This record gives sequence, C-alpha cells and structure tokens, in this order.
Amino acid sequence: MKIVLASNNLGKLAELRALFAPLGFELVAQSELGIPEAAEPHHTFVENALAKARHAAALSGLPAVADDAGLCVDAFGGLPGVDTAYYATKFGYPKGDDNNVLALLEQMQGVDDRRAALVSTLVAVRTPQDPEPLIAVGRVVGEITREPVGSGGFGFDPVMYIPEFGKTFAQLPSDVKNANSHRGRAAKAMVALMRERWA
Repeated sequence: MKIVLASNNLGKLAELRALFAPLGFELVAQSELGIPEAAEPHHTFVENALAKARHAAALSGLPAVADDAGLCVDAFGGLPGVDTAYYATKFGYPKGDDNNVLALLEQMQGVDDRRAALVSTLVAVRTPQDPEPLIAVGRVVGEITREPVGSGGFGFDPVMYIPEFGKTFAQLPSDVKNANSHRGRAAKAMVALMRERWA
C-alpha cells in the first residue's frame, strides 16, 4: 500500500521508510507528487500533524501520514515546541538545523536546568475526511549539552544528551537512534495501530 508522507524533510523520510517497511507500506514523499507543504497555524503538534495529513491525502488521493515534532525545553516553558523548525529565525539567523542548534545554545547560556524532551506526533488518515485518524506520540527526555557532540542524525541530535545511553543522539548508530528516538517510538506505536486498524 502506498502512503504519502506529508513532509519534505529527507531525514524524516529515511527514518520513517525504514520503520514502516515491515508493514509492506511504501512511503512516498509529498514532494515526489508535487504536493506543496501545508499551512501549520496551530499551537499543538497533534493539530498541525492532522492538518498536514489531511492536506496530503486531499491532494494525492492516497492515505497519508504526517509527523509534527519539536523540542520542548523545560526552562522555556516547553518552547520552542511547534515552532522548533523556525527557532533560529526568532534570533536573526536563517532557518536551518545548524542555526537552530546555535540559537538554542546561545539562549541557554547560564541556564542550569538543561532538561528537555524531543516529541514526535504522528497522525495517519485513510482519506481527507477520515473521522478516526490514527494518532501516536513518541517522547524522549534528555538534557541539552553545552556544545554539539557527535556527527550523526539531524536537527537537535548533536545537543540532545540521552542519559540511558550516556551519549547524544548524534553519537548513536542510526539503527539504535531510530529505534529509540521520539520519532522511532511514535512510529513503533503507529505501526501497531495500523496493523490493528488498517491491515
């Protein structure tokens, strides 16, 4: 079964393709189908993911899955949250992973409470009007390092230290990271939901 992924993020696509493969679902990026990105006007991960999934399903005629993910920093009251991808732009930097990390480390100078969570909310719909979207959430709690460590992954992986591994996500082999990341946990839950409800 083909499912459109409502994202143009190549990192997300690679991670999710590997995680959905056991179900026999082929993930197709919306960009491959000429579908533009959906507006994300909401303040919660679940609302934005649902909007993106419905948009991709409407324009593709296929079932769709969307991920809305972000970093929630305790010292900032859970921000940047849904605005994570644009975090750097609030401080005068161009949009981008490296600039997001730079801006975060600058904003956290002198902050002792380094606790943060990476959160991924996956929403899947069979049709744009699906009254029963599947919703799966993955969450990983860690601490923001004082400088980037490791060369793997993307996003905030180089500064997200995971105590259970004693490493940042960027230091972990990709298979270990994928299995234990916020997106990996959400995908695992989503795969179980799809097996139960869609298969």
